Amino acid sequence: MLRFDDLQLFVRAADLGSLSAAARGMDMSAAVASAALKRIEQQLGARLLARSTRSLRLTAEGEGFLEYARAALSNLDEGRRLLASGQDQVSGVLQLSAPSDFGRNLLLPWLDEFQREHPKLTVRLLLGDRIADLFRQPVDIALRYGEPEDSSLVALPIAPQNRRVLCAAPGYLARHGEPRQLEQLAQHNCLLFMLGSRVHDHWSFHDGKREIGLTVSGDRFSDDADVVRLWAVAGAGIAYKSWLDVAGDVLAGRLKILMPELVCERAPLNLLCAHRAQLSKPVNLLREMLASRCAKLSSHFPGLAGIDD
Repeated sequence: MLRFDDLQLFVRAADLGSLSAAARGMDMSAAVASAALKRIEQQLGARLLARSTRSLRLTAEGEGFLEYARAALSNLDEGRRLLASGQDQVSGVLQLSAPSDFGRNLLLPWLDEFQREHPKLTVRLLLGDRIADLFRQPVDIALRYGEPEDSSLVALPIAPQNRRVLCAAPGYLARHGEPRQLEQLAQHNCLLFMLGSRVHDHWSFHDGKREIGLTVSGDRFSDDADVVRLWAVAGAGIAYKSWLDVAGDVLAGRLKILMPELVCERAPLNLLCAHRAQLSKPVNLLREMLASRCAKLSSHFPGLAGIDD
């Protein structure tokens, strides 16, 4: 029978690319780690890691087995959590990642309410717009806009109909005029978001008849989506933002939707996790709450239903 700590060692060694580093992380000697790896390979009848004095890499058999090893460890951890806290009790640690804008302005107050309802639950929240590596980073779930690029991830919809909107502060529009046609965006300062080295300066729309794409420009861009929103609220230019991120500002009059007849880009919000075993009771309760809150915000802008995809 495969041993739990042997599986842990194999997964850590694969993640770190080093058997000795994995051994140190598990507080065991290199000799004990080597023996453990040899034991699991003998039990499986396959070589999992090809190693030399300087390098370590997964074999083809090791790559195939790694996913199952991760799932087994995840299931065992979930089982231990259930035994420790009881299946009907919402407790333990919930580790999640979320986009900066959505996280700061919507998720934070919602999480406060969620924890008041479940006081035995501890939350670890990572905010940022980069895609979280759910296999390597210490998070259970991630909230992300757009369709997931990694097909191996479990993706559950939170706000599937969410779309971007063009918006600007009333003060900016009073100084520079309100664009009535897309072509007029070339005369305006557009506030741009960047992810990594890529600046998102190509905005797409649908006018009911055809797709329209145009490249915009402006005097500022940021890799923090919340900064782009704050610039828009301050009257620095026109932003192209997820409705969820600016709904509060629009409803409060700090921002105004421009050309609302246009159908803008889809920006579905999904909950992502590496394995379905991570869909614990706290995660499912949080998912239900988020879906309900997002649906309520979306109801204030019926145009989000958009066109048929």
